[in-house]
Amino acid sequence: MTASSTNAALLVARVLLGLLFVMAGIGKLADVQGFGVFMATGGIPAALAWPVVLFEIIAGLMLIAGLFTRATAWALAAFCVASGALYHFDPADQMQMTQLLKNLALAGGYVALSISGAGAYSLDARRGSGFAAANA
Repeated sequence: MTASSTNAALLVARVLLGLLFVMAGIGKLADVQGFGVFMATGGIPAALAWPVVLFEIIAGLMLIAGLFTRATAWALAAFCVASGALYHFDPADQMQMTQLLKNLALAGGYVALSISGAGAYSLDARRGSGFAAANA
């Protein structure tokens, strides 16, 4: 794979992985209070609904832009594992277990992105921070 195609692939990965969180956060804006009630079912205080919604949107946008990519990817990986464990671990329900595995797979993608860095087509590269895939 050439440096250019590697950097393009990292951009696509960042956009796809970031878009998931941006859209999830925007979708929750329609009923943040209801989302807070749902959060409480997993033992998370409903008062944290707004911070979670803002985290989803901001972290997703940061990932897409390639800004602080490594730290953002680690945070999103942790979020996926925690939310999967709290809200989808139900061995008696195959659909919930599939959702848990989806969260774990996403976490794997975020970990891989945190290891590779944002690539050359990112704000991290422009700032001179992080690992640029073109140098690999």
